[in-house]
Amino acid sequence: MSTLLLIPARMASTRLPGKPLADIAGAPMIVHVARRAAESDLGRVVVATDTDSVAEAVRAHGFEAVLTRADHQSGSDRIFEALTALDPAGQVETIVNVQGDLPTVEPAVIKAALKPFEEAAVDIATLGVEIIDEDEKTNPNVVKIVGSPLSPTRLKALYFTRATAPWGDGPLYHHIGLYAYRRAALERFVALKQSPLETRERLEQLRALEAGMRIDAEIVRSVPLGVDTPQDLERARQILSN
Repeated sequence: MSTLLLIPARMASTRLPGKPLADIAGAPMIVHVARRAAESDLGRVVVATDTDSVAEAVRAHGFEAVLTRADHQSGSDRIFEALTALDPAGQVETIVNVQGDLPTVEPAVIKAALKPFEEAAVDIATLGVEIIDEDEKTNPNVVKIVGSPLSPTRLKALYFTRATAPWGDGPLYHHIGLYAYRRAALERFVALKQSPLETRERLEQLRALEAGMRIDAEIVRSVPLGVDTPQDLERARQILSN
C-alpha cells in the first residue's frame, strides 16, 4: 500500500499554547514527532499546520510541511485537506494520522497501527493498551475501547467511552488516539455530520461507528506520552534529553 503519514499541528492549544514549537532537547516538539514518524519507515511524512512559523520550523529541520486552513474542527479534517493538496491524483491508499503532541512515540507503535488492515473489511485502524493503573480505569480523561477480541492483540471496536467499561471481570483498554485510514474511509468520514454519541462523549471516532464503519484496534504494550500540560512537557524533556 502507498502510505502517507500526516501530522496535524495547530498553535491554538488551550492548555499549552504554542506547543508544536516548544523546545525539547534542542528541537521543536513537532520535529521530534516527525522524526519518530520517519523512523517507522512506512512512507512519506508531512506536517499539516495552520501556522507559518510551524511550517518554517519543520522545513528548517529537513521535513515537509503543508499549510491548511485555521478553522478545522478536528485533526481528521486537517489531514484530509492536506491529503487532497499533496495527492490530488489519488495515488495514496492509506493515511496514518500521528498526533503532533506525541514526541516520544515509538516508531514500532506507529507501524502497529497498520496491522488491522490485514483484514480487508477494516475501514479505520487504531491502537490500544491494557490499563494497569487502577486510577485510570475510572478517569474520564482516559478513553476506553469496548471491543470484541479477534486475537490476543486485536479488538474489533464496538464503542469508545470515557466511562469505566465494559463492566465485569476482564481487561480494560486505553485508547491511543493514533489512526490509520483507508483513503475511501477518510473521505467518507470527513463528509459525515457530527453524530449524537460523538457530541455526547466528545469522541470523534464514534461518528464512524454510528455510521456503520469498522474500526479495529491493535493492542500494544505502552501508551506514548501525550503533551497537554507544562508537566507533560517537562516529562518529555527529561525522556528525550536522556
